[in-house]
Amino acid sequence: MNNSPKLYLVPSPLGENPINEVLPSIIYSRIEHIGHFAVEEVRTARRFLSRLGFKGRIDSLKFYTINEHSSDADIEAAFAPLAAGNDMALISEAGLPAVADPGALLVAKAHRNDIEVVPFVGPSSLMMALMASGMNGQSFAFAGYIPVKRDERKKRVRELESRSAHQDETEILIETPYRNDSLFADILEVCNPSTRVCVAVDITMPDQYIRTKTVAQWRKSDLKIDKRPCVFLIYAR
Repeated sequence: MNNSPKLYLVPSPLGENPINEVLPSIIYSRIEHIGHFAVEEVRTARRFLSRLGFKGRIDSLKFYTINEHSSDADIEAAFAPLAAGNDMALISEAGLPAVADPGALLVAKAHRNDIEVVPFVGPSSLMMALMASGMNGQSFAFAGYIPVKRDERKKRVRELESRSAHQDETEILIETPYRNDSLFADILEVCNPSTRVCVAVDITMPDQYIRTKTVAQWRKSDLKIDKRPCVFLIYAR
């Protein structure tokens, strides 16, 4: 316990590749003293922390779940160790904590209570996809998840394409993996042939696939993404 607790934001790998390929080795030495962890899913977090260096001590750690179903009371419960003066770490299921991640609620509460937030370097599928896309990296927007219903989904894709064209902006979007191919098909159906689309799959993994083509070119392909983690980018300029 200390009088000036810190909330550490700990990235996790985007897949099962070796941790030393994607995370700085200094992270473990900075958090090895921590006993309180806010996580999306306890089982996944335990496995990750074991690989990181906590093997043999996992059962002594305390976990607080923060996911899309968490209530205000859940956030308060997760914040309790910080309020008591303990350092704490926030871990996402994959990639950077608090980016497209409900853990952002805990980070916001930490700031409201004047608690120092310490982010660590790690993989971000969104930024790595943008880097590799060849699209506008000066002006871009993360649109998040796309509506599930097909008519609403196609309408949203049209809106994003229009915004990209009018604002010279790269649009970044994601989908639940089992709907990847449905979203991709809708993008190819509603977007203009000249619009560029990047498909970034399994970023940082051995079977990584990142390609940018026009809609017209993609329509001639037979790409099947299946249930692999994927980021889509649209650029209509």
